Amino acid sequence: MDYAEVRSTLIPKNESLDEKLNLFRSDRDEWNSRVKKYLIERNDINRQVKELISEVQKQKLVRDEANSSVKELKIIRAEHSEKLKALRAELKEKKPDEKEKFESKKEQKRSERQISTDIERLDNKYQRGAFQDNEKKFERSMKKLYQELKAVKAIKMLNKFAGLEADIRAASSLQENSHKTVEKAVGTAQEAHDLMIELSEEVDRLREIANTAQEGVIRSKREADSLHRKYIVSLRSIHSIQDLLKAMNTQERESEEDGNEKLEINDLMTRLMAGDTLSTEELMALQRN
Repeated sequence: MDYAEVRSTLIPKNESLDEKLNLFRSDRDEWNSRVKKYLIERNDINRQVKELISEVQKQKLVRDEANSSVKELKIIRAEHSEKLKALRAELKEKKPDEKEKFESKKEQKRSERQISTDIERLDNKYQRGAFQDNEKKFERSMKKLYQELKAVKAIKMLNKFAGLEADIRAASSLQENSHKTVEKAVGTAQEAHDLMIELSEEVDRLREIANTAQEGVIRSKREADSLHRKYIVSLRSIHSIQDLLKAMNTQERESEEDGNEKLEINDLMTRLMAGDTLSTEELMALQRN
């Protein structure tokens, strides 16, 4: 075997593989760095998604509770509205049509007793003949007093419904407050729902980014694994070449030793044939060979 020729083939091959080995290792490490980067990005986004989903669930709970309250509050509002409607109908039915007629006379200070006393006093004067010469004046005065008395009685009758009007005002206030409460609950439910939609859209957006990062992880890992396999193959090839070169060196060295030993045996044989005396060690060496 021509060891020199084999070496001339193996040594350049070993150097070439060594260059590729360094290149594969460098590229592999770069792709592994990308894997780590994509993993960090993906995990961070998934953490955000988890937090957003938790917030969506909270807002859903708020919305559902608010919607439940809306249903209950609408029932209460309807009850208040029905009560107000019934009170107004009752007032309309019981209150006399003359209300407007006597409304302007509410400012009068005289009581029914005072007016009745004046009527009685005027009538006594008439009975004693105070108006014999002017009966028309008596009739005008008496008519005016009776009109005043009628107005006072009408006002008194209207005052009987003051309590009913107070009930109506209270019922109207309750109905208005219950309506505002319903609107507030509706607003709370709508705000929670709108926030849910907004958060859900953000979750979808982040999931797309996370999926892209996961694709980067898969792609980078595939490239890193491929380069690592090439690195291992190149490393094994280099080791094989080095082992082969080492074996060749050993073989050459053993061949040289064998050649020297053969020359020594031939010399001993020549001396023995010439009649020289050999030592015990030299004789044992001849026997071994």
